[in-house]
Amino acid sequence: MIRLANLPVPVSVAERKVLVSPRFIRRLCASVLIAATLIAAMAPAQAQSNSGYDPRSWTYDPARNVLVSPAAPDQTSDGEIRPEWSAIPREIVRFSVSQPKGSIVINTTERRLYYILGNGRALRYTVGVGKEGLEWSGRATISSKKNWPDWRPPAEMRSREAAKGRFLPAHVEGGPNNPLGARALYIGNTLYRVHGTNQPWTVGQANSSGCIRMTNEDVIDLYDRVKIGAQIIVRH
Repeated sequence: MIRLANLPVPVSVAERKVLVSPRFIRRLCASVLIAATLIAAMAPAQAQSNSGYDPRSWTYDPARNVLVSPAAPDQTSDGEIRPEWSAIPREIVRFSVSQPKGSIVINTTERRLYYILGNGRALRYTVGVGKEGLEWSGRATISSKKNWPDWRPPAEMRSREAAKGRFLPAHVEGGPNNPLGARALYIGNTLYRVHGTNQPWTVGQANSSGCIRMTNEDVIDLYDRVKIGAQIIVRH
């Protein structure tokens, strides 16, 4: 039996007829399809890499129980040049302020958080604090802790941002794209929290709405140390 599907097909090229094998045509079509698929796959990746920080590129280190975030890009999505950023490592320091072991003391002027270890020592972390006009100070306790917390922007914040033309969602589920980051420690019955961030380069600045902001690596470390009911003091 003759297989008609494999017979050569006449193709007109420059007024001349050339016999082209169907197998060659199938291979050519397959090559074109693969090339088109690769181009389509590369386009979103290039757009993503040029669109600024992508928290989905974090990696989790189970041995240290930390979320490892990439370095901040040189440019934001709108082309603004961002200064070079690198995390300031936490360290054990001498701390003369007398507070119970396990307490948290935050100095917003220094932009540092101290976790009291006892015996005149504390574990010091770098934090982001409230921007001008949104600073606060006081004493409370850690009322609850959340792993990958949801974010519900307060109505006041949503109104304030809407006036600037930036409309916030009413609710964002916990996860890498959530502004509260990997962990949150809730301060008393206030709306303030000590939390992580999906923008680690903002830590160390005064740019929050009053919450205390840490890198995800640091907030995971602090979260595992702090007990519910622990004292927290925020001072200028």
